[in-house]
Amino acid sequence: MYDVIVVGARPAGAATAMLLAQRGLRVLAVDRARFPSDTLSTHQIQPAGVARLQRWGLLDKLLAAGTPVTDRVRFDVGGTVLAGRFPAHGFLCSPRRTVLDKLLVDAAREAGADLEEGFHVGGLIRDGDRVAGIRGRDGTEHRAPIVVGADGKHSLVAKEVAAPVLREVGPRTVASYSYWEGLDQPVGELYHRPGRAVAAFPTNDGLTMVYAAAPVTEFGTWRTDPERHLLDTVDGCGDLGKRVRNGRRVERLRTTVDLPNVVRRAHGPGWFLAGDAGLVMDPVTAQGIGNALADAELVAATIADGGTGEAYQRIRDESRLPIFDLTTGLAALRPPKRFDGLFLRAVARRQDSVEQFLGVFAGTVPVRAFRRPSNVARILVQRARG
Repeated sequence: MYDVIVVGARPAGAATAMLLAQRGLRVLAVDRARFPSDTLSTHQIQPAGVARLQRWGLLDKLLAAGTPVTDRVRFDVGGTVLAGRFPAHGFLCSPRRTVLDKLLVDAAREAGADLEEGFHVGGLIRDGDRVAGIRGRDGTEHRAPIVVGADGKHSLVAKEVAAPVLREVGPRTVASYSYWEGLDQPVGELYHRPGRAVAAFPTNDGLTMVYAAAPVTEFGTWRTDPERHLLDTVDGCGDLGKRVRNGRRVERLRTTVDLPNVVRRAHGPGWFLAGDAGLVMDPVTAQGIGNALADAELVAATIADGGTGEAYQRIRDESRLPIFDLTTGLAALRPPKRFDGLFLRAVARRQDSVEQFLGVFAGTVPVRAFRRPSNVARILVQRARG
C-alpha cells in the first residue's frame, strides 16, 4: 500500500514522485517507457523551471551532462528584433529528453520512490466514487488513496476519471524539428513570420535543435516534404537558413500535428492531474517542461501538506491561464496588429523593456503585469520621448 501513486514518470511525474518521497511519503511512479528514452519535446526549460532544478539540487547534474546554458535570446517578430538577456540573470536550458528525463527518474529513486518502468496502466481501481489505485494490463494492482495523473496530453487517468474540459482551442499548428551539427549558435533564436514560427536553440552533444511551425491548415502540403518546408521557412529568418543549410542534420526529422490546447479540471476524489495531463498548449511558447516542473512542486506540496484540490486548481489556473491565452493567440501565426507592432517596436528600444518581455516567456514576469495598461503606457511614452 502506497500513500501516492504517480502515473507517468517524465518531468511532471518523476519530479512529483521525488518531491513527495523527500517529504517522507511512500510513493510509486509507473511509466510504460524505459529510461533513457526520447519523446517529442519543445526542449526548453524556461528560467523559472531552471530555478526549480537548482533548488532541488539537480541543475549541476544537468549541466554536467553537457547541457548548454542559453542566457541571451534574439526574438525577431516580422523584422522587429528584441534581443537581450533574461531578467535577474536568468537563463534557460534545452536538454535532450534522454538526458533530462533520466536525471529526474534517477532523482526520484534516490529520494526513496519506487519506480516501475515498462508498466502499462490498464485502468483505475475505485473505492466507491474515489480513485484508490491502478491496475496494470497484466492484472497487477497497486493501491493508494491518491493517484496523480502525469501521463501526458492523452492522459489515461484524465480519461478514466472523465476530467471535465474547462477550456479548449483546437490544434493550430503543424510543427517539425530535428538536430543539426556545425551551426554557430551562441544565442537562442526565435522568429515569427506571417504563417510561420521558427526556433533554434543549442542542446546536448554540440547540436542545435531547429524547429519550424506552420498553420495546421497546411498540414496536407507540409507533410509531403517537411524538410523542404522547414528549410524554406528558415531561409526567411536572417542568416539562420544559410547556417542550417551549411550544417548537417544528424537525426530524422520529427513532424507532428498532435498539438492540442486543453485545460482540464485538475483534481477530484482521490486524483490529481499534473503537467500536460491537466493543461497542455501549443509548443510555440515552449512552456511545457517548465509547467510540468511547476505542477510537480505545487501538487506535491498540496498532497504532503494536506491541502485541497480546489487550492491546487486555483493556483495553477491563476498562473497558467494567461500564458495559455497568449500561446493560443501566437499559435494562430498571424501578423501582429498595427498597435501590437508599434508596441513591440517600443519594447525593442529599451533593454529593461526587452528583459520584461522575455520574462513573460521565462515564467518570471506575469502576463497580466506586462500587459497592464499602465505598463504599456510607460513603454510607449518612453519610446515617444526617445
